[in-house]
Amino acid sequence: MSEQELKSADIDLIQRIIPHRYPFLLIDKVRDIDGSNSAVGIKNVTFNEPHFQGHFPNAPIMPGVTIVEALAQTAAVMVGVADDLADKDFLVYFMAIDSAKFRRKVVPGDVLELRVETKRGGGKVWKFAGRATVEGELACECEFTAMMDRPKG
Repeated sequence: MSEQELKSADIDLIQRIIPHRYPFLLIDKVRDIDGSNSAVGIKNVTFNEPHFQGHFPNAPIMPGVTIVEALAQTAAVMVGVADDLADKDFLVYFMAIDSAKFRRKVVPGDVLELRVETKRGGGKVWKFAGRATVEGELACECEFTAMMDRPKG
């Protein structure tokens, strides 16, 4: 796919594809969507997010599980854009998280870049590889499997 054909999703389109809302909508936009092959999500990490109240009060660090969730939301939006699933009650369920590794703290002020790539997909069960970076430095990498619950009809 040429660069002109790459698609993106702003916050409005994201909310039309996935049902997540504050405080659990963890991506701000998705860019470089190459069909259902790959995409890049962006998460602007801010101090006013609720998990920082307790994780940790004197040293706010984004929980690793929320980084993995942000990768999964990026993958769901990628599939939703590729398959034109906006406004169609699209749901995604985690089935497995494998080989998760955390290499760098993610803190308020960071811009988290969430790269996802489809390893297997097209049916109901999909597998993705994800890498989250801050300024090119690896924060998290994992593979995850999800069931895509597409609308009937």
